[in-house]
Amino acid sequence: MEIKSIKKLKLYGFNNLTKTLSFNMYDICYAKSPEHRQAYIEYIDEEYNAERLTNILTEVAYMIGANILNIAKQDYDPQGSSVTMLISEGKMAVEAPELIDLQEIKSDAVVAHLDKSHITVHTYPESHPDKGISTFRADIDVSTCGEISPLKALNYLINSFSSDIAIIDYRVRGFTRDVTGKKFYIDHKINSIQNYIAHDTRELYQMLDVNIYQENIFHTKMILKEFDLDNYLFGTAKGELLPGEKKKIKQRLKKEMSEIFAGRNIPKVK
Repeated sequence: MEIKSIKKLKLYGFNNLTKTLSFNMYDICYAKSPEHRQAYIEYIDEEYNAERLTNILTEVAYMIGANILNIAKQDYDPQGSSVTMLISEGKMAVEAPELIDLQEIKSDAVVAHLDKSHITVHTYPESHPDKGISTFRADIDVSTCGEISPLKALNYLINSFSSDIAIIDYRVRGFTRDVTGKKFYIDHKINSIQNYIAHDTRELYQMLDVNIYQENIFHTKMILKEFDLDNYLFGTAKGELLPGEKKKIKQRLKKEMSEIFAGRNIPKVK
């Protein structure tokens, strides 16, 4: 969905509204044995290593119309990775191609810097030591100042992680002034993050909004509607499990997902 501006504003100076889009994205699975759990962690660690995350964030910067000024990235031991980018809006006064040549970045960590904005991602793969549940979480923040908006990259980020659960926050902070001195606290129309999520994606998820309009704070939670046990088993086929095992595993998975979506511990989930 196109981001609709309120109107063409004649500003006194730079548009210094800060727009921040934040994600928690979760992938859940069941890995029966310690070997399977370790294999899942290794798979996620490779699938979402610092280099792959850098490519995702670089595409985000391109989509929102930002220039990358600096990148810092890091892979962690035993697992996880992070990337931070600093970005700028519009053309840079000084060309600095060496700062954004990804082939020259030798570090195992990634940070990208923008002169007015930044993009960061951190990953947290982990597994339950007893119940066989493994959870991968990616935390993403896209913060911009000026006319560029992180909402333009919303669908790309959702699709890049194919999550079981996504918790999304969008906030506009600060103010900018027009030539008469009048302050503007938001420069575009929005009543829900859902307005900017593709229809096909919305059809897949149960969604819940908690919005504080007077504070320009918008919050949306998403959890997949359909549950197929085959999609949540790692290293084990459904046919290898006894009927009683399938039921217990399904209960464990649904409990994990319900607790993450609700943001609290739940005693029992049927």
